Amino acid sequence: MLEKHQPAPLFSSKNQFNETVNLSDYLGKKNVVLYFYPKDDTPGCTIEANQFTQLAGEFAKADTVVIGVSKDSCASHVDFIKKFDLKVDLLSDVDGKLCESYGVWQEREKNGVKSMAIVRSTFIINKKSILIDAIYGVTPDGHAQDILAKVKSL
Repeated sequence: MLEKHQPAPLFSSKNQFNETVNLSDYLGKKNVVLYFYPKDDTPGCTIEANQFTQLAGEFAKADTVVIGVSKDSCASHVDFIKKFDLKVDLLSDVDGKLCESYGVWQEREKNGVKSMAIVRSTFIINKKSILIDAIYGVTPDGHAQDILAKVKSL
């Protein structure tokens, strides 16, 4: 698992428009909130995405871009964004490389069955590509507000 104050793992991944997004695109320009979630259009993931969307203007004022990541396809992201009028970019990590580099692809046990899954996690990355915070095992409701407070203190 990643820790604060270390360089953020670089990434290059496709967003909902099938455009390549790189962490280096924001170097020296914007802070990045990179949040990982299990699946488009599921209850917890929808709460989290909607709350980040509600605060999108506040994040922008704080010179911060919010980017969600799941293993869903670009097409699935488009449907999710349209259904809820989301105002965040969503990256498609179908091969799981981005999830692995951030340590969010982990074994979990549900109803006695072990499987691999994305652990809901959020990373705050400053303009120098340094991790300011690394939070694993996030609870969706209220999380966006907590992250905004941390970003405003940068």
